[in-house]
Amino acid sequence: MTDTFVTAPNPVLRLAPAAPADAAAHFRASLALHADVSDVAAALADTADPGFVVLDSRSTAAWDQGHIPGAVHLPTALIPEQAAGLLDRDVPVVTYCWGPGCNGATRAALALAELGYRVKEMLGGFEYWVREGFEFETWQGRERRTPDPLTAPARHGDCGC
Repeated sequence: MTDTFVTAPNPVLRLAPAAPADAAAHFRASLALHADVSDVAAALADTADPGFVVLDSRSTAAWDQGHIPGAVHLPTALIPEQAAGLLDRDVPVVTYCWGPGCNGATRAALALAELGYRVKEMLGGFEYWVREGFEFETWQGRERRTPDPLTAPARHGDCGC
């Protein structure tokens, strides 16, 4: 077994990068488990049936403050007892919670996967949905905020994604 620690000029290269095949497998797996906000928004805007359902795993108080239009509201703690009545096992689920500092979407995705659902987590959560300027709903109606220029490129695709 070779030592992956090398003498390097900086902390980034102190641990050698993964072999290309290992890196490709890791990133392929990551993309199978995650979706980003702009991809979810584009899929929802492009068709009446994007082929997945969006699930908001936050509390009712958080849901009332704002949520993605058309999302299903199912707090993580209620998934085991209510998922079967709200979700079709044949339709993939994209979970979200507040934002990058919250692991609620991860916990919801785990609970759904353990029940046999195909699931992805939306990176950035509701925070980045709003920051990127996408429309959201509250109990008062629909709203949209000015996009944050640090999170939303001027034109779709400007980030090089």
